[in-house]
Parts: sequence; C-alpha cells; structure tokens
Amino acid sequence: MEKLARKEDFERVRREGARWRGKYCVLNAARAPAQADEPHGLQTRVGYITTRAIGSAVKRNRARRLLQEAMRHLSDSIAPGWDIVLIAQPSIIAESARMQQVQDDLLWLLNKAHLIRTAPIAK
Repeated sequence: MEKLARKEDFERVRREGARWRGKYCVLNAARAPAQADEPHGLQTRVGYITTRAIGSAVKRNRARRLLQEAMRHLSDSIAPGWDIVLIAQPSIIAESARMQQVQDDLLWLLNKAHLIRTAPIAK
C-alpha cells in the first residue's frame, strides 16, 4: 500500500470522493486515477491527516501511528484502485483508544464504503 503525499491528491479525494464518519476517524475515498505504470489504477494509496484539534505533536503522532497500524492490518482486505484519506478525530486521543478499537472502527468504515475486497487474494 502506497502513501498519499501530494496536496493535489488530498484535494482530489476530498473533491471527487465520498465521506464516512466513524468514532475515531473520518474516511474519504475516491477512485485512484490511472497511472502510466499501472493502467487500471490498481494501487491503493492512503493519506493521513491529524490536525491541531487532536492536541500536541505527541498526541497527533500517536493518532497517526494508530491509524497507520490499523490500516496495515487491514491492507490485504482492501479493494485495489482507491485513494483513501483518513482524518483523525479528537476522540482517538481523548478516550485513550486502543489499537483494536481503532481497527474495528476503520473496518466498519471500510465496509460502509464498500472498500472491502470480496474475492480472495490471488498470490
């Protein structure tokens, strides 16, 4: 899973994509544009936003790490060809959320967004 890093990509996902709100984060998702090296946009890219509303830099980094780890655990079950932006909510720190809680919330959001792969992964 690649990282979404350019400002233009974040703006495109916000503008063209759909949005779902969970307890610990907000998920924005849009179809990935076709790349020259991947004609069908089969790579899923993920970006993370942790604003100052979360708190200090230490709290924002913890929130980002929780989201990244939850996404890493779920990456094999996510359908290819999407750009996803996860925005941390203040409750991720205020309630001292545990990894499993964040992962369950993220799985619920991915199911709601219909981004969970239905066919088994061919290796």
